Amino acid sequence: MIYIVILSVFLGVEVISHVPSVLHTPLMSGANAIHGVVIIGAIIVMGRAEPDNYAAIVLGFFSVILGTLNVVGGFVVTDRMLEMFKKKKK
Repeated sequence: MIYIVILSVFLGVEVISHVPSVLHTPLMSGANAIHGVVIIGAIIVMGRAEPDNYAAIVLGFFSVILGTLNVVGGFVVTDRMLEMFKKKKK
C-alpha cells in the first residue's frame, strides 16, 4: 500500500505540473466543490457512530469543518476567477 501511495503522489505532482495555469484555477475550484461528498460522508459517519465512540465523532466533526472550508474556498476561487472576466464600468 505504501508503494501505491508513493506512486500516486509522484503521478499527481507530474500531472498537476503539466496543467496550464489558465486551466488550473477552474479545475481546482471544481475539485473543491466536489468535496461536498466528503461532508455528506462525514455526517453519515457521525450519525451512525455509537455515542461512546468519541474517535468517530471527533473525526467526523473535523471532516465536516474541513470539507466545508474546502467547498467555500472553491467557490471563492471561482468567484474571483469570474470577476476577472467581467467588463469594468467606466
